[in-house]
Amino acid sequence: MRIATWNVNSVKARQARLVQWLRDHRPDALCLQELKTTDEAYPVEAVRNVGFTSAVYGQRAYNGVALISPHSITDVRRGTGDDDPQARLIGGTVNGVTVYSAYFPNGRSVGSESYGYKLAWMGRLLELLETRHDPGDPVVLAGDFNVAPDDQDAANPEQWAASVLCHADGRQALERIREWGLVDVVRKHNPQGHLYSWWDYRRLAFPRNDGLRIDHVFATLPVAETSTGAWVDRNQRKGRKTDIPSDHAPVVADFDF
Repeated sequence: MRIATWNVNSVKARQARLVQWLRDHRPDALCLQELKTTDEAYPVEAVRNVGFTSAVYGQRAYNGVALISPHSITDVRRGTGDDDPQARLIGGTVNGVTVYSAYFPNGRSVGSESYGYKLAWMGRLLELLETRHDPGDPVVLAGDFNVAPDDQDAANPEQWAASVLCHADGRQALERIREWGLVDVVRKHNPQGHLYSWWDYRRLAFPRNDGLRIDHVFATLPVAETSTGAWVDRNQRKGRKTDIPSDHAPVVADFDF
């Protein structure tokens, strides 16, 4: 079973890349974030034409998440179960595994109202896991978490130490989610770290590999113990002026589940 996550930074802008990536890699579940479009404008037919179905929770101009699979997606749930208006979470069952596509808030700046929302949202996500699931259930939480778990996940940790992506509060909130009963599958297969999934568009960050690992695939133990590998598709971060990539690359995890 192949499960991947990709912040596409506009599904409209990345539609051709998305369709080709689905053709090439045939994931059993692909979690998308930052669709930046409504449910109605999401490219359902283009995805269907290559053999995939979609569960979508869109939002105009920003946010938006989707779950894509060549298999049936059942028990689809959107949001965190409260009145949060931001489209940041969608989950569904694929081949017996509950898969969540999550777009954690960025937080803008430490100490801001947006950062408070980020930490509160992460707390609500933990409550959702505690309420809906048991750590013994087959569950995958994947997406753009907007947190680099530790200094191994930043090319220049001192540069990012005080940022919303590496601040201790966010890291502690993510660790509480992991401690509920999840395994960081990418770290399991890349213990040395220094494998990144996001590079700023500015300052030649990608050519210099000045990146962060903020996109993750977390899984409960029954799923994680069957994992056979995990990797980042850096090719999707490459591009030209006529084919601008997302600033994130797909993160892929394979399981013998």
